[in-house]
Amino acid sequence: MRQTVHDRSLAGRESESIAPAPERLPVPVQGGTADDSSSIVETGTTTVGVVGTDGVVLAADRRASLGGRFVASKQARKIEPVTERTALTFSGSVGEAQSFVRQLRSELRLYELRHESPASVETVATVAGDLIRQGSYRALDLVLGGIDDEPALYRIGPGGGVMRAEYAASGSGMQLAYGILEDAYETDLSLSTLRRVAATAVHSATERDTASGDGATLATVTDDGVDLETFDTPEAAVAATGEEVA
Repeated sequence: MRQTVHDRSLAGRESESIAPAPERLPVPVQGGTADDSSSIVETGTTTVGVVGTDGVVLAADRRASLGGRFVASKQARKIEPVTERTALTFSGSVGEAQSFVRQLRSELRLYELRHESPASVETVATVAGDLIRQGSYRALDLVLGGIDDEPALYRIGPGGGVMRAEYAASGSGMQLAYGILEDAYETDLSLSTLRRVAATAVHSATERDTASGDGATLATVTDDGVDLETFDTPEAAVAATGEEVA
């Protein structure tokens, strides 16, 4: 079963819910813990992003876990539109992600008012990295994709580092996802093939990573905007995307 949601404007987004409850979707953090209230921050979640000539595809599983040991939700939304033509995936604290996305959208609205033009994908990535480096968001790992003059993908780490990439993965299942991405990704793939590569990478991770699973979300970012599709299982996401992965 597939549910398609079209997100086109910024209006009213501050009231959107990123995930159903303040569970944690922990991420790997360099140098120890990512939360002073927790001695250990375990990994969880699988999100990926791939960029092509016509757009960007983001994918994520839908499982929210407590410490990677208990399934707190099977319907977590881990991909959020940020502007009309950018979206991001997150792994980490759901509470921090909710606050982060609201603040990021607010900062970008101010940018648009001051400059009388939309923020570029690079600007969105820079602002996102700056917010993380300020220290309020210490348990987030992001993949940002969008399109202006050309499609672009950025990995934004827990320390706020911003790196442009052709493909990226985050969360505890990222090593499994990278195995698919390394083998199947090419720069000239069609959007339909990119969707299948991204969906297959997430599905592969859910087969072995206990903190990932319970459905999938795909976001396709093109000149027309951000198109979100939700699937009940990772297998359904793969089956709906058409072309075979090389």
